[in-house]
Amino acid sequence: MATRRLLPILLLAAACTGTPDAPVASFTSEPFGSMPDGRTAQLFTLKNAAGAEMRVTDYGGIIVSLTMPDRTGTFADIVLGYDSLAQYQASSPYFGALIGRYGNRIGGAKFTLDGVEYPLTVNDGPNQLHGGLVGFDKVLWDAEPFADSLGAGLRLQYASPDGEEGYPGTLHVSVVYRLTDDHRVTIDYEAMTDKATVVNLTHHSYFNLAGPGHTILDHELWIDADSTTVVGAGLIPTGEIASVEGTPFDFRTPLPIGARIDDPDPVLQLGPGYDHNWVLNGGITPEPRTVARLSHPGSGRVMEIRTVEPGLQFYAGNFLDGTITGKGGIVYGRRTGLCLETQHFPDSPNHAHFPPTVLRPGETYRTRTEYVFKTDAAGA
Repeated sequence: MATRRLLPILLLAAACTGTPDAPVASFTSEPFGSMPDGRTAQLFTLKNAAGAEMRVTDYGGIIVSLTMPDRTGTFADIVLGYDSLAQYQASSPYFGALIGRYGNRIGGAKFTLDGVEYPLTVNDGPNQLHGGLVGFDKVLWDAEPFADSLGAGLRLQYASPDGEEGYPGTLHVSVVYRLTDDHRVTIDYEAMTDKATVVNLTHHSYFNLAGPGHTILDHELWIDADSTTVVGAGLIPTGEIASVEGTPFDFRTPLPIGARIDDPDPVLQLGPGYDHNWVLNGGITPEPRTVARLSHPGSGRVMEIRTVEPGLQFYAGNFLDGTITGKGGIVYGRRTGLCLETQHFPDSPNHAHFPPTVLRPGETYRTRTEYVFKTDAAGA
């Protein structure tokens, strides 16, 4: 299937049916910058009926900004990113991006499937990270915005050719973002292939519920996981699944992120700090369930994560070092944003006992993740 542009380059606006003068979900579109081949990337602004706003570009499926209210009703942008396409193209630690074909790391940048070894492009030491040199975060997707009774959304499509970044099979991918009127960001992923391959799609927003320019160390985190996948050099899983009991990885009771992030635990310090996969209780489920809760006591903002996935990568922004200037001229220092990436486990193609990530012709890959935003009263 050849890819094609679904929208002309012009300003778009739409609203769902409602009573006169009642707030309704809507979207607009504007040019965001040029690709090396001359195509124009678009920036879509999605608004819900409750006043929240999400801006998404068809370059990399990147969520550029997301505003949510605090306990007083004051809106602030709670994700890190850039003001221009050129900045994303020049250098980005995956701010807000769609990740594929394989989220997280594949050890040695290779895997064997049906007796055939597939060497992948290398972009993280000797390994592959987040799909390679030109992963799904760096391609221009076909995009179609919409608004309906639930909110505003954006449908993205991309055909990844056979052999792209070393992966077998032509993979047809569809991702739907939606900003609902009750302050949920939902992401639905689908993919089909014409040859056996591996797939592990995820999303890579850096969240800070306090708003721009703050640390995430005072955020409190709960993760419904009794164990993690232990990693060795290069943060590649060893294959061991270990209990969180008595370790700094135990978030079964809500805990400030900064409480144990610099613990001398040798596995933690490979991060250095949190950059590990939690084995979610319940494994793969048919419907999304709540697997994590992030809260910021100061603002009252709360984010719950619901997913069908078996794993969650928690990355605490350890490599943000003050050299990146983001939106509005704000410098992103160490641990000023965090990622909570729903996923299958890193390096699963090389560990037979991990949940499988193989997709075959005739099958459809489907997964769903929801970010649910709420507020707590002061002192709650």
